[in-house]
Amino acid sequence: MKTKIKYFDELSAKRIKQRKAKGYYWNDITRYSDYFIHEDHFVLEIGCGTGELLNGIKAKRKVGVDFSPGMIQEAKKQFPHLDLRVMQAEELEFTEKFDVIVLSNLIGYLDDIQDVFLQLHNVCHENTKIIITYYNFMWEPILKFGELIGYKTNTPAQNWLSLEEIKNLLELSGFKVYRNSRRMILPVYIPLVSELFNNILAKLPFIRLFSINNFTFAKPIDRSEGTLQVKDYSVSVIIPARNESGNIENAIRRIPNMGSHTEIIFVEGNSKDDTWERIVKVQKKYSEAKDIKITQCNTPGKSFAVRKGFEMASGDILMILDADLTVQPEDLPKFYDIIASGKADFVNGSRLVYQMDKNAMSTINLLGNKFFSIAFTWLLDQRFKDTLCGTKVIFKKDYKRLADNRKFFGEFDPFGDFDLLFGAHKLNLCIVELPIHYKERTYGSTNISRFKHGLILLKMCFFAARKIKFR
Repeated sequence: MKTKIKYFDELSAKRIKQRKAKGYYWNDITRYSDYFIHEDHFVLEIGCGTGELLNGIKAKRKVGVDFSPGMIQEAKKQFPHLDLRVMQAEELEFTEKFDVIVLSNLIGYLDDIQDVFLQLHNVCHENTKIIITYYNFMWEPILKFGELIGYKTNTPAQNWLSLEEIKNLLELSGFKVYRNSRRMILPVYIPLVSELFNNILAKLPFIRLFSINNFTFAKPIDRSEGTLQVKDYSVSVIIPARNESGNIENAIRRIPNMGSHTEIIFVEGNSKDDTWERIVKVQKKYSEAKDIKITQCNTPGKSFAVRKGFEMASGDILMILDADLTVQPEDLPKFYDIIASGKADFVNGSRLVYQMDKNAMSTINLLGNKFFSIAFTWLLDQRFKDTLCGTKVIFKKDYKRLADNRKFFGEFDPFGDFDLLFGAHKLNLCIVELPIHYKERTYGSTNISRFKHGLILLKMCFFAARKIKFR
């Protein structure tokens, strides 16, 4: 350890010059990490080196630690405004808990990676997100050649790990990995050429496997007393309803009680039948047994009805249940258990796993769903089976942040599904899909215009690709 500290102390001044000369590479790591970090986050970078990444992120509260006194000394000269400390990754001494913890190109130098991952629990709260950046192990010969010709500073022998090995170590240490990303196939700046390789080719299937940088995102899992603990939260179930008169009372009767309290919010919008009158009657009929709120939304589109319901909601957890009841209300406790146990920050229903009722979904809708699932899997760097299932669950505190950040992706989405998924991704939330059974309608007909709305959703995907992939 003393030899390693001495090496990095001597390297500190060289490293500053190297990072300035090769700023294109390091700046990309900073930009991508910063994409998932927000101003109100409290950030810790372990192995902060000379402080460039920590200085480049937008968070107002941030702390950096490094085991090398020389690195910290040089970093303080460059960035005197930063809170930088000499500290071992294996012996983190903080009373605070951090919202985001970054380990950038660090794990290769650690003697015991699992020991450091276990230490992270001491500085994590239940919603902390871990961002780990590391070289793609396939680049080892190229990086060694760079050292040989003097382009890259010589570094001590280090561990070379695949994404699967990093995921295994995190899961053994009590963390859930929810996303892996890859970036950059040309780590030097050549005008036009670098943009072509890194902003376009590096995003394409197969070619992206050769990217130099791997990013792993994880969150802690509470396993106190050996089992996952489901906490008691209050719940708001939002039911947007248009021309769904025959389903209103069934929804009330079938929604189970969840958590410490369950409220039901009907948002009616521009119905041509007696949906609103039925909602008013049902509220009165079940006023003693159920906590029911009702309102109307005159702005066309399910997304605006959902937003209005979310604004009215008092619950800690917000759930959407489509009034057609094709997703069974009896399945809602499954969503609750996942989010309340800390397995996810956002739960998305998936209708395309179990066999669905014969007439539940038309062939053209099924093909559209499969197309968007493939697009989202590529866009968001995690597996999606069904993006358009109406049942989605999120914590109210996270939804408020999502709504504040909505302008980033715009106001395209008529249903709200893409709006919520893209927003959750930008907030770096852990998104999990829950397979559910999809039933045939027993009343009414769909309010979806397949081609008109499909084109709008396709437009939103192209717009999001510019914001997420081709930035």
